[in-house]
Amino acid sequence: METSKIRDAGDVEQAVRAAIASEQPLEIVGHGSKRLIGQPMTTNALLDLSELNAVVAYEPNELIITVQAGAPLADVLSLIDSKNQQFAFEPINTSALLGTPDIGTIGGMIGAGLAGPRRIRAGGARDHLLGAHAVSGFGDSFKAGGKVVKNVTGYDLCKLLAGSWGTLAVMTEVTLKVMPRPESERTLLLRGLDDATANRAMTAALGSPFDVSGAAHLPASAFRADISGLADIGPAGQAITLLRLEGITASAVHRAAALAALLAPFGAADTVQDTGSAAIWRSIRDVKPFAAAGALGAWPVWRIVCPPAAGGALGQALSRGTGGDVVYDWGGGLIWAALPPKPDAQAAVVRAQVDAAGGHATLIRASEQVRRNVDVFHPQPGGLARLSERVRHGFDPKNILNRGRMTRGAAT
Repeated sequence: METSKIRDAGDVEQAVRAAIASEQPLEIVGHGSKRLIGQPMTTNALLDLSELNAVVAYEPNELIITVQAGAPLADVLSLIDSKNQQFAFEPINTSALLGTPDIGTIGGMIGAGLAGPRRIRAGGARDHLLGAHAVSGFGDSFKAGGKVVKNVTGYDLCKLLAGSWGTLAVMTEVTLKVMPRPESERTLLLRGLDDATANRAMTAALGSPFDVSGAAHLPASAFRADISGLADIGPAGQAITLLRLEGITASAVHRAAALAALLAPFGAADTVQDTGSAAIWRSIRDVKPFAAAGALGAWPVWRIVCPPAAGGALGQALSRGTGGDVVYDWGGGLIWAALPPKPDAQAAVVRAQVDAAGGHATLIRASEQVRRNVDVFHPQPGGLARLSERVRHGFDPKNILNRGRMTRGAAT
């Protein structure tokens, strides 16, 4: 494997131009924590951004931070946490799910665009990306967005980079919005609801005036062992519905009581506070029930996004039809499904049911052989696929950057 170590944006330009000249596609990595997601790529040229790891500027009073793309996410989170701030979209840490070291970078966080439970209230990674410096597949540096929230120059251009998995441009520096960390949080627990009833309870909570910032459901499961953060809230086989409220302490306490009264028809609610609540939502965010080191570690895992009202029925149909296990987040709009292994990770079943529900499914965890056999990312309808290809071609006409990662058959 030929590796290009990068020190600055000029090095990235040179590496991309050399790759264009030799028609050699580049695999772009920070620390490689998410290399197991996507179609397997066929290239032996690696663009290593791990040396681009500086915090360029952090202005807590302005709620913005500018960092190079290779900066370790854990270090940046620790830095903003020291100022009682956070990324409001709760980026997922995929290390438990994939069984990889906890070494994700800021560039990987934006490139993957995987947001956690607060997505329903705060939006996704792209909504917090204010600006970016990057190098296109032409080998040219460009800048999009800016360093203030109101700056809309090229604003939407940097949004395209979020969730693009490195196929459009090589990010070298990003500016992100940070938000104050809530003073307090409360999580209400409802026990014993089936998936459809839990879906209704979450919908009622999210439609209430109480500003719910997390709504998840763990169905009754024969598979889940005790999970960190979830071990204390009930036996593994019991269904639990979780609703989070955040803010100043007096407000969180008041709203939790009011929401419990609203949800009384679904059952009596228990309350978990602060550190216990935070541990629960980290486990939901990082899909700890399906961790690689756990009972279902050998099973492929799908990430399914669908209309929230359809979530309960879709999850139930999938788990019954495949013998699999599901976890719901986003009030039913996000389903994590661990399914018994098959050569195609049961892609045909998953895609047919998800299409019928108006959603899309991504195969997040599977062996390399399975990922060669199936489309990891949901196949797009013809018009959307053509538009996506035109956008990609506008950034990277020679298909040099992460060729074949998002589209099967594009690796040649």
